[in-house]
Amino acid sequence: MTDVAIRTEPPTAMTQTDPGLIAWRTFLQAHATVVRRIEADLEADGLPSLADLDVLLQLAQAPERRLRMSELADEVLLSRSGMTRRIDRLEAAGYVARHECSADRRGAFAGLTEQGMERLQSARPTHVRGIMAHFVSKLSADDLAALRQTLAKVLPADATDLTAACSEDGTA
Repeated sequence: MTDVAIRTEPPTAMTQTDPGLIAWRTFLQAHATVVRRIEADLEADGLPSLADLDVLLQLAQAPERRLRMSELADEVLLSRSGMTRRIDRLEAAGYVARHECSADRRGAFAGLTEQGMERLQSARPTHVRGIMAHFVSKLSADDLAALRQTLAKVLPADATDLTAACSEDGTA
């Protein structure tokens, strides 16, 4: 009788032709391509970056249009890095205001200002147009459903359902 080892852990080495590695690289390249194109559209229209819009959108969707800085860092979809500097820039532009937390002096809130809400609204057409042109229009309805179902498998079980978090125009 021959003993056969059953692998219970994922492999630690992959070759360039491994289907998993190819899928991973394709996913990263597609994401980077779409983000670069939307960033270029926003820049051409003199609008805030996609990362800045992400912060403004998270605040717009929050109760009272404000979040603790730590919660905001957890909620952004694009990048947590440099959140303090990003908030500094958005505050200097008048789009965000910081508020002290009365219950915890160490904590601070970032709140969306009316000017920030106006800026977010002015960016929506370019943002939505970019999503449609650089992503949605390239895929069929079946592709979009399959992609959503596939990528949902990677999310943690307690992940927020992004469909519930989307605004009326479909941007998240």
